[in-house]
This record gives sequence, C-alpha cells and structure tokens, in this order.
Amino acid sequence: MKPDQHPQVPKPRVGVLLINLGTPDAPTVPAVRRYLAEFLSDRRVVEIPPIAWQPILRGIVLNTRPKKSAHAYGLVWTEHGSPLARYTRAKAEKLAGAFGPDVMVDWAMRYGQPSVDERLTAMKAAGCERILLAPMYPQYCAATTATANDRAFAVLAGMRWQPALRTLPPYHDDPAYIDALKGSIERHLATLSFAPDLILASFHGMPQRTLELGDPYHCHCQKTARLLQEALGRPVQVSFQSRFGRAKWLEPATDAVLEELPGRGVKRVAVVAPGFSVDCLETLEELAIRGRESFEAAGGTDFAYIPCLNDSEEGLTLLRTLLARELAGWVPAS
Repeated sequence: MKPDQHPQVPKPRVGVLLINLGTPDAPTVPAVRRYLAEFLSDRRVVEIPPIAWQPILRGIVLNTRPKKSAHAYGLVWTEHGSPLARYTRAKAEKLAGAFGPDVMVDWAMRYGQPSVDERLTAMKAAGCERILLAPMYPQYCAATTATANDRAFAVLAGMRWQPALRTLPPYHDDPAYIDALKGSIERHLATLSFAPDLILASFHGMPQRTLELGDPYHCHCQKTARLLQEALGRPVQVSFQSRFGRAKWLEPATDAVLEELPGRGVKRVAVVAPGFSVDCLETLEELAIRGRESFEAAGGTDFAYIPCLNDSEEGLTLLRTLLARELAGWVPAS
C-alpha cells in the first residue's frame, strides 16, 4: 500500500514526439532575430568556435539577415502560422490514436515553440514512461537529427524520474519512404499540363567540411535520389540549396543548376525536396518562388514545384509504418 502522502502517479503511457527544425513565431524582424539567434548559436549548426563566431553573429548577421528573412517568411506565411509548424502539427494531430489509446503523439521544434523542453516535460507529466523521439529528417545529419536528440537528452538530464527513450533512425533508403515519395510525385505529375524533361531533387545544403568529417548526409541524399530514380523510371538529378556564409558547401548548388538547365536544353522541370518532411521557407520561397523565377529568366518554359509529403496520405502512411516499427515491444502490434 502506498502512504497517504505519496504523490499521485498518472497511468503509464507511451509517447511519440515528432521533432522538426523550427520557425519564428511571426514573419517579423524581431521574431526572426530571436529565432536566428537560437538557431545559429547551436554548435551543431555552426561549428566555428564561439569566440570567433558570436561577434560575427551578433555584430553582422543578426543586424542584416532578419529583415530579408522576415520578408521571405511573409511570402509563405498562412492563417495557420508558418507552413513548417502547420504541417508538423497536422501530422501529430492526424496520428492521434493511430497506435492505441495509451500512446500520446505530440510535436515540438528544436528552435522556437513549442520547444522540445516543454513538450517532453508535458509528456512525462502525462504519464509517458517510454518516449520515441522522431526527428523528421530522412537523411541523417549532425546539424539536424543529432541536435534534435541532443536537446531531448539535455532535458532528461534534468529529470529525477527519466522516461525510457528510443530515437527514430534515418530512413533515407527505407522502401516505405521511397514508395511514399514515388506515390506523391506521380500524383502531382499527373496534374501538370506538361511532361518534365527532368526531376530535380533539391536537398538542404551542408558545408563540404561535414562530409569530410564523416557526416553521412551527402551519401544518404545520393542514395535517396538513386532509389527514387529507379522507382520512378525517369531521370532524377541531385542538387543542394540554402548556402550560407563563405565556406565551401555541397554541390551542385540548386540555384546554379536551375540557371544552367535551359542552356542544356532542359526547358521543362519539376523540382522536389525529398529531404524536407514538410514544406517550409526553404521549399516554398527558395524553390517554388525564387527557383521558378531564376529558371524562367534563364529560358525555361515550364516549371513545377512538387510539394513535400506534408500531411498527405502518403506522408501519414509512411509515418505510421516507421513509428509502428520503432514502437514494437512497447505497444501491441496493430
């Protein structure tokens, strides 16, 4: 028997926390500045020693970049907030109950709100004694997957009664992921008024140094594209977007490729972003808006941006498959 003064303990549950990168709270300069200050202070993201980087960040970057970024966010902002937050939240909401009544599915952002700290604490308070962390990145990168897990581990370091943890591994070559991409791409291609000469798979860029240090991200991206090309039975070319700073980044650069393609006779292109689980600033503004403009200015005649998996049926089927696999032994098989 427990004593009368024993703290109330909630019914044991299992938790699933979908973790995405992050977003400012609003498309305003102050909100973007707060977001960038947190994001660009992460040692996993910028590996320059803080004593050298912080003066640059505080003195130059945070005084110049927020205005430009706020304008870009304003172009893609919706009545539901940022697309990244909207679709990540929708995934969690649509997966509610998918793994049984005792499994809680929630979502968080590595940078910004709702924070990993807040949601993990809430899940533990709700009785989640076992939690699956699910970073929403198909291809593993220290600057994305690792830092999401780092933040969660840091939260647990402050807990007296820690939940058991599992982490979702990268799924860049998982048949369920390739099938989801194939289904989504073919569904969208069927709605186009033109047949693309090429599908350009644009992945988020990373400094070349990350590859040299052993990060598998570049190899994961290449394998995803190769498997997708085999599944679709049509050419898929890889490129990397979102360069930042003066360091050498993974190549070829998406903006340069889009400007070069018409000169090579590729006048009709469809662009897809397989490394992004949901649409965000980098896909909707950088690819769908600026990418189209640069391609057409170079002589391209037809351009289509194919949305990310988002909360589509293909995307939800993929997540149900991946998460059910990782929850095996914690929850009854459906």
